[in-house]
Amino acid sequence: MRMSERGFRASVDDAGNAIGEIGVGPRHVVLLGHIDTVAGEIPVRVENGELVGRGAVDAKGPLAAFVAAASDAVPGVHVTVVGAVEEESPTSKGARYRATLAAPDWCVIGEPSSWDAITVAYKGRLAMRVALAREARHGASPGPTCTEEALGIWERIHHAAVTRTAAESGFARLDCRLEAIQGGMTDGLVERAELRVGYRIPPGIATRDLAEEVAAICARHDGGADVTVETVASEEPARTPRTTPLARAFVASIGEVGARATFKVKSGTSDMNILAPAWGCPMVAYGPGDSRYDHTPIERLALVDYQHAISVLRGVLRRAGEGASI
Repeated sequence: MRMSERGFRASVDDAGNAIGEIGVGPRHVVLLGHIDTVAGEIPVRVENGELVGRGAVDAKGPLAAFVAAASDAVPGVHVTVVGAVEEESPTSKGARYRATLAAPDWCVIGEPSSWDAITVAYKGRLAMRVALAREARHGASPGPTCTEEALGIWERIHHAAVTRTAAESGFARLDCRLEAIQGGMTDGLVERAELRVGYRIPPGIATRDLAEEVAAICARHDGGADVTVETVASEEPARTPRTTPLARAFVASIGEVGARATFKVKSGTSDMNILAPAWGCPMVAYGPGDSRYDHTPIERLALVDYQHAISVLRGVLRRAGEGASI
């Protein structure tokens, strides 16, 4: 509704994404943010010049900045604003659907980078489910419990991950975490335990290699439990060049607003991980807000940063219209 009020040709696509199109011309720019948020209600209010509320930073703030910046059509530029569904879930349904469509000339992913910075890389992600089952035993029986067997497998998985990038730090390091564990589950006949293992993967390591490593570790398990392994979700790492016309347009536009642009790489994932390999066009992630507030109970967005981001985005769209070496 808000995009319609601003002159966009608004619709909902087959995945449920909110779509707003404005302008016509040979150059197509997609501004893709996401409309879902993580759980947790935070009372919405303006406090000391900041908008407080769930999604203010991740990522309704960036998406609102997209809509505001694109509201004035730029001659020669067709802008598509996408409010994608299910980014904050393993399915990423919204981005995966858009990836099946024709690539635009430029794409900006709506994620908090701070108004004067551009994100050009995200780690990949792999989530694995490891399930153990064995015949039920009396609690006083000798030997490890099914849950202890599961913890033994986790220790071997974690050791293998740490070994891979032991000499690296920061963005180049492979992160492996035990995201969840369940144990002590039994129906009186079979007892079960389950692990949820999560990786954050730097460029140079493929999700398939890690999944195969987990499967091999589980296959070598010599305890009494049968072990099954399942991939729950995966996205490959993504990195885009800092020298594309789109990245240069951001650098110039941030300079116009009064700052020196910086580039960021992030340990999380975003819809860039899906769209960059599918589209192959110049792409960055950008949006107002401090990502340290993502998913926290104190999520907030400085309104002055929001206004600066709108100005930067308008400058980028103007440069697209000027034919900035697309």
